[in-house]
Amino acid sequence: MARNERMVYSSSDGDLRKARDPLLKARKAAGGRVKVKRETSGRRGKAVTTIYDVPLDDAGLRELSGRLKKRCGVGGSVKDGVIELQGDHRNVVMEVLRADGYDVVAAGG
Repeated sequence: MARNERMVYSSSDGDLRKARDPLLKARKAAGGRVKVKRETSGRRGKAVTTIYDVPLDDAGLRELSGRLKKRCGVGGSVKDGVIELQGDHRNVVMEVLRADGYDVVAAGG
């Protein structure tokens, strides 16, 4: 057969195209430390708290992002497996993630 025989959907696993995403595989393999960082680069000097390497799928990241945004009282988003919160909220984020059982470290300066 000349057709591409890759399976793209399974009733037990869902959409298999998402499982082939290299970022998703890297996130699942990371499983170690969650990094919390304050960034201002490229944001006109405004601080943004970023959370990297959380071993969750996209739905889990959105749910965690929602809880963190409510706890900090700020806006934010999830982009390419990274949670971004407006403002510097590293201490609160690290406290919440440790309570959830994650191994958290402050990354950067």
